Amino acid sequence: MNTNKTILEKANAAVTQGDNEGFLAYCTDDTEWTFIGEQILQGKEAVRQYMAKAYVEPPKFEVEHLIAEGDFVTAIGKISMKNDDGKLIHYSYCDIWRFRDGKMAELKAFVIETEAK
Repeated sequence: MNTNKTILEKANAAVTQGDNEGFLAYCTDDTEWTFIGEQILQGKEAVRQYMAKAYVEPPKFEVEHLIAEGDFVTAIGKISMKNDDGKLIHYSYCDIWRFRDGKMAELKAFVIETEAK
């Protein structure tokens, strides 16, 4: 299995267990997350602050496909997390991760709210 895929799987396992710092250990200090059409987070501290707010309760992931090529891993699936009102919201997502030296250096995330099935 591709090493970067394994790293992403371990990082995602940490975040679903509420271990944001465990997840962040897999990110570069200068990691950059771009939520297409929404916001850009620059640096590990910005991601830490985002996670503290967005993941008050750990998100639930369903990864449907992990595709690795060179320094990139694409994850396609579904994620559910609570909004500010405590309501569980469901999304479909496509995350494109770029790795550098065995760590997650960049994310481009395409996230669309969907109906629960």
